Amino acid sequence: MTVTAYKAKISEKAIDVIEAGRRARKGRIAFDLGRDLEFSTDALRSYAFASWEPVIYDAMVLAAAIEFSDRVIKRPSRGWARRIAVRLPVHDPARWNDPAVSNSLHEALGFMTGDFWTIEFVKRSKTVPAPMQECLPFPRPTEAVIAYSDGMDSRAVAGLVSKTLGEKLVRVRVGSKAAGKPVVDGQLQPFAKVPYKFKASMGNGETTARSRGFKFALISGLAAYLADAGEILIPESGQGAIGPALVTVSHAYPDYRNHPLFTARMTRFLKALLGKTVKFSFPRLWHTKGETLREFAALPEGDSWRDTKSCWRNSRWSALNGKLVQCGICAACMLRRMSVHAAGLHEEAGIYICTDLSASSLADAIHPDFTRNSPAFEEYAIAGTLHLDHMADMASDDARSAVRRHAILTGMALGISAPAAEEKLVGMFERHAAEWNNFVNDLGARSFVKKWTRASQ
Repeated sequence: MTVTAYKAKISEKAIDVIEAGRRARKGRIAFDLGRDLEFSTDALRSYAFASWEPVIYDAMVLAAAIEFSDRVIKRPSRGWARRIAVRLPVHDPARWNDPAVSNSLHEALGFMTGDFWTIEFVKRSKTVPAPMQECLPFPRPTEAVIAYSDGMDSRAVAGLVSKTLGEKLVRVRVGSKAAGKPVVDGQLQPFAKVPYKFKASMGNGETTARSRGFKFALISGLAAYLADAGEILIPESGQGAIGPALVTVSHAYPDYRNHPLFTARMTRFLKALLGKTVKFSFPRLWHTKGETLREFAALPEGDSWRDTKSCWRNSRWSALNGKLVQCGICAACMLRRMSVHAAGLHEEAGIYICTDLSASSLADAIHPDFTRNSPAFEEYAIAGTLHLDHMADMASDDARSAVRRHAILTGMALGISAPAAEEKLVGMFERHAAEWNNFVNDLGARSFVKKWTRASQ
């Protein structure tokens, strides 16, 4: 089946999410909840310290179904958008098909991924039983939750915010890097990890994984709902939240996964679905990652940033002598290394595959024991370097019109004036540019990084 949109033919794929023992309709890809998805009993119980509701389970299945669909359907070789239809069994179809819920869901999901989604909700044949333990004691009031991983941003921001909120802040672990253990000192911990994992193989599926932002926002929203918290903290700096939306790669759709324009849409969806308003906040939106790290490093526990990981690459590309390390040259690694430099800190040797950024070539910079160097690795390295370089260009007069337009939209999402948003946005990009230029210059004139950037021209 093909659908014509914007004068381009976009093929449509359909996913049937089915309960165990059921069959998908003819021509649909099956996502079998009994075969392809596994809910962790302990992890699911960690979400049950408040009164359990079937809508919580349905929302988690929705997150899994969207992630499965996003990963199993490859993007076209030319262009970006896909048309994806998903049919999902839920306990209360009327609630999910309500126009306020359905419309806000489609708006948030489409905005996040850049695709055309059609989500249909049908009645489950069997009711899913509540977790074995009805309620976990949660003895303290909660004001905010924060999406927490092994990343530098979440570690630093959680530490800084804890100075004010203390135990009123709940860390919601997300991502494969932060599986966590649900039991600590004999006590089941709330929200120890995302409570499901895939058993199905995605093969050589789609790698852009834009739906991860939807998954993390929804899981965080459910945690806030269950903890009766009014706020969800997004830990990313301005470079991580706004940079990817303004500085895109090739034909890729802008990346809004940590952007106020996306979280504003998720706020509307969560309000429609759960009947509770949860505010997404960005405590470090107008700061650089280096500024955040500098503040955190001054705390008593501040040295723990050294234990964090920032690399985007998986073990296939970041293994060295059987040990998982960081590639050291993707956009996330380069931002980390620049931020450590800006904070006046240093990292130990042996944590990056690309060890010496001052080398005259990428080949000379890579650890000699790394066996997977290839043209693809170099292309990834160039893209990571140029992302930060192009972000520094956003501080120039030539980019002011684009920044101003973005500030208007961002200001509306945050409830601040366009001039105020523009001033803060320009200031953040100016400080990023200064940090980037200082970092590149300190690598030396022979550095391959300097040769790749506009600073060498």
